[in-house]
Amino acid sequence: MLATKGLAYSYDSKTNLDFPDITCQRGESWLLLGQSGSGKTTLLHVLGGLRTPKKGNVLIADTDLYQLSSSKMDQFRGKHIGIIFQDSHFVKALSVEENLGLAQTLAGHSVDKARIKHLLDRLNIGHKLKSKTSQLSQGEQQRVAIARALINRPTVILADEPTSALDDVNCKEVVNLLETQAREENAVLLIVTHDGRLKELFSKKIYLNK
Repeated sequence: MLATKGLAYSYDSKTNLDFPDITCQRGESWLLLGQSGSGKTTLLHVLGGLRTPKKGNVLIADTDLYQLSSSKMDQFRGKHIGIIFQDSHFVKALSVEENLGLAQTLAGHSVDKARIKHLLDRLNIGHKLKSKTSQLSQGEQQRVAIARALINRPTVILADEPTSALDDVNCKEVVNLLETQAREENAVLLIVTHDGRLKELFSKKIYLNK
């Protein structure tokens, strides 16, 4: 489960964001919608343990995220939270396979090459396994970022505009993969998007106001 209560974030003394309380059950898929400046990406980063809220609680798998020490937070994030960023943040010197293996290692897992290949094949980029990430197109990089977020079978999958660089066919395939993975792993999927193609594909939505 992913749940928040009384959550607020402050950039400075003049800019405060108050977020609605959220309850997402495991296996559910949600869209997070709102106008520019409403704090969608900020909220995603707070839920992922990347920005500390001014107040409030974030519960993932019955763990209060911001009651953890920084080292415990890193371990918990690696095992339970998969994040798809707008910018991929790959290690450019490593291949696609090595980047995904690194994500497994940092979470305390052994490198599972079969799972890496399976996810890349599902995303139609299995042939890029040995390529450097700098050699990929933007759409290919986005799909590798999705594979990295899914690699450790997280409890919560947080996706920031995961389909923005994809054509219609790959958009639907990526959405299907994310939803299927959420169901199979009994995970929460929460997608931040401006992509109008996704609105008709999801019944559960969270709206943020400025």
